[in-house]
Amino acid sequence: MRRIITACVAGVLGLVLAAPVLGQDRTYKVLATSKTSTMQKEMQEAGAAGYRFVAVMGGETAGGGKEVVVLMEKVKDDANTYSYRLLATNRTSTLQRELQDAADAGYMVVGQTVFESLLGGKETAALLQRESAATGSGFEYKLLATSKTSTMEKEIRELAELGYQAIGLTVGKTALGGSELVVVARKPK
Repeated sequence: MRRIITACVAGVLGLVLAAPVLGQDRTYKVLATSKTSTMQKEMQEAGAAGYRFVAVMGGETAGGGKEVVVLMEKVKDDANTYSYRLLATNRTSTLQRELQDAADAGYMVVGQTVFESLLGGKETAALLQRESAATGSGFEYKLLATSKTSTMEKEIRELAELGYQAIGLTVGKTALGGSELVVVARKPK
């Protein structure tokens, strides 16, 4: 896992360093921290400067220990600014409610990972983004959590029949269920 994260960070740094030489119209930021509040603050600052979310991964980094790493990019001709919310909890009912509240405020889920902290344990986290001009995301969100893959497959099929699309999967540790598969799904309102 450490090698994968190190390779990803090295690849991103290679892109950042090669951009001026290749004449690319993109710049990148790599954010890494073990605290959800710090990550949200750093994402907010980057979003205000025109950077948008690209990818997220939780794990152990070479220098920082257990961290979440977020990749953000800024496209030269994109005049938008972005606002971010990072929702992290080990209670799926709380995350379900917070996802829908954020969606109603114009945010859209763009990433999902697990934050591992000393105090909070393993928390399932959803990263949400809103463009400067957004008024509402127009999505209804559902969160599924179970420890059995067969149960998860059945529940996703049922949601699909109702028009939902699965958009994220993590293995998190929830307060009631222990280690569980957590899927975020959405459908247009």
